[in-house]
Amino acid sequence: MINSELKKKLILNAKNLIGWRTKRNIIVFSIDDYGSVRLDSKEARENLDNSQIGVKSPFAGFDLYDSLETKEDLELLFDTLTSVKDKNGKNVVFSPFAVPCNPNFEKIKEAGFQQYIYELLPQTYDKLSTYQPEAYEGTWQLWKEGIDNELLIPQFHGREHFNLKVFAEKLEEKESELITILKNRSVARASSDAYETISMSDAFGFWDFKENEILKGIVEDGLNAFKKVFGYRASHFMAPGGWEHPVLHKTLKKCGIKYIDTPMIKREHQGKGKYKMKFNYTGKRNKHGQIYLVRNVVFEPTQKRNVDWVDYAMQQIEAAFRWNRPAIISSHRVNFCGHIDPENRAKGIGALKELLQRIVQRWPEVEFMAANELGDLIASDLEQ
Repeated sequence: MINSELKKKLILNAKNLIGWRTKRNIIVFSIDDYGSVRLDSKEARENLDNSQIGVKSPFAGFDLYDSLETKEDLELLFDTLTSVKDKNGKNVVFSPFAVPCNPNFEKIKEAGFQQYIYELLPQTYDKLSTYQPEAYEGTWQLWKEGIDNELLIPQFHGREHFNLKVFAEKLEEKESELITILKNRSVARASSDAYETISMSDAFGFWDFKENEILKGIVEDGLNAFKKVFGYRASHFMAPGGWEHPVLHKTLKKCGIKYIDTPMIKREHQGKGKYKMKFNYTGKRNKHGQIYLVRNVVFEPTQKRNVDWVDYAMQQIEAAFRWNRPAIISSHRVNFCGHIDPENRAKGIGALKELLQRIVQRWPEVEFMAANELGDLIASDLEQ
């Protein structure tokens, strides 16, 4: 039998065997879930605990610690991203795969919890600046400064970070669990037990294939909202969970999406519980000419607590560079959130800072790029 250490090394190397190659040591941080409301506050979490609404996420940390990024979250993150420089004197850049819309809790309540109404992200921050000024006052301005200084280059993660089919059906059924969650200005912990193919956080999940026609409209509306919120059109897309059907890619292309993050091995739902397995790699083009990028490094320092995430990330980066592949580091906002529990953020930011210091020490020739910049580089190379 293959021992666990040898098996891990085989996997680290195997996932880098196929794909676009470069002699340059490129690091990309692709971070999901920015802009999305999950838990409103520590008080909201306590209320949900007291209401006996259990944690439904397969990764419990998301429903225990994840919240819309606060001013302090961003300040500490920016300090960390500027703590090291690459060979060109450039700081680290995060590519937040972000949503531009969240539930308008007030209007949903006014409508008797009978319909979904959304608001744009700046409006969410305006309200939170009033409700929770200590945490949120000035946060949206700091977001814009981060973009201007190229510390954050957001890309499209969907219009919202939850499934509207499930959401609407729960409202129609007047489900008490969801209504309690919404009364706490949160989206966390809502379940989707009715559909084996849809989790509540799976924004582009479906049961019947024809539901993708509705999802096409959400994609188009969401990308228009993204431009209103962030000031430019997104060129890169990552679906929550990476499980959108390729039938959406034509609409994404029409709306400006050139690059798509996708799993290497994708279990592609065809409708009503039937699946096809698809193999993807960085540099692969689809029939619309869009380029796929596959993340090959995982870094989730506040999730599985028995993993040395800095050491594990270094091993994964080393394997990528060994095969002349860029290191595309996958992570989630929850690792850098401290609104619910500051210790969670301290652990994640501390691990990130240690990882960055080890990267520049180990590879002084490293280059930090945004995800869309890597996409542009690959596109230019493939066209030659």
